[in-house]
Amino acid sequence: MTEPPVVLPGEPPVALADFADLARAVLPPEVWDFVAGGSGAETTLAANRRALDRTGVLPRVLCGSPTPSTDARLLGAAHALPVAVAPMAYQRLVHPDGELALAAAAGAAGIPYVASTLGSIPIEQVARAGGDVWFQLYWLRDRGLVAELLDRAEAAGCTALVLTVDVPILGRRLRDLRNSFAIPADVVAANLPTGRDSLAHSATPGVSAVAAHTGAVFAPAVSWDDLEWLRERTAVPLVVKGVLDPRDAARAVAAGADAVVVSNHGGRQLDGAPATATALPAVVDAVGDRCEVLLDSGVQGGVDVLRALALGARGVLVGRPLLWALAAGGRAGAEKALALLADEFRDALTLAGCADVAAARQLRTTTVQ
Repeated sequence: MTEPPVVLPGEPPVALADFADLARAVLPPEVWDFVAGGSGAETTLAANRRALDRTGVLPRVLCGSPTPSTDARLLGAAHALPVAVAPMAYQRLVHPDGELALAAAAGAAGIPYVASTLGSIPIEQVARAGGDVWFQLYWLRDRGLVAELLDRAEAAGCTALVLTVDVPILGRRLRDLRNSFAIPADVVAANLPTGRDSLAHSATPGVSAVAAHTGAVFAPAVSWDDLEWLRERTAVPLVVKGVLDPRDAARAVAAGADAVVVSNHGGRQLDGAPATATALPAVVDAVGDRCEVLLDSGVQGGVDVLRALALGARGVLVGRPLLWALAAGGRAGAEKALALLADEFRDALTLAGCADVAAARQLRTTTVQ
């Protein structure tokens, strides 16, 4: 790892997207590729951005507010924005403070932080650093370890459980293969027992050590029976992340999910899967008001949050831009990024003629050619 630069006060970022260049300037190329890259030819990665850019929002007039409210409710709790920090693995790859800094920034901003199973700091410490912390679960081959993780997350005070269901195996990420990418020895999967992540540190030509590690630890498939077991095992709100087909969304609701996240894992799993902005409306139609629908993958600013709401989402998960901000300036960088996101979203509400988040969800959209 390298020490992060200070975000220069003389050259402050003015948009959430600005942090990407700041991060790229300091991160080792192979770490940049690990975070920025997608699977295969990265067609789905590109499609996420293209679909959002082609979503035109029809603004309303003569009905807005000069000071719109950005307050939102996610999973029954009040938050300052309809936004959560997406789960992202190994955050100490980009900054020594890792998950602690980003969770603290999220807590200060009044939004949920989703802690990853593959976090590089134990969930107990992350939960103490943040405000409203949700725990993201990968289904492991060892169900006893799954149960242990659940118990730890609940004991730590996590307020929701997010089950990721689109990783039977890790997508074929060509950048990592070309880089023979391995996790540095001082960055560990801190929520897993000692020794279980040794494969992640073993560099082999033409091999992704991360893929080798997850292949050994993750169960090759998650079933509906597993989801039902999970629903019976925990009393906190249950979120199913990685849904694209409306039929799966409806079945997740029937199995007890409180929310689904329309996600293609940031373009990192099945290359050729549709953009999430494209898949979102059909999922919203399939579940109606029976559960909340969140959107993940490709969100890069406040206008994207507005687009997602207008397409029917209750809120969004933001990933890479906040990791870039963490890399560029630690907690201060992440706090600056979240403040910019809030400003961007507030401006978007004002310009769209929306007094609040509820009004944004009543907007109509069109396809921009």
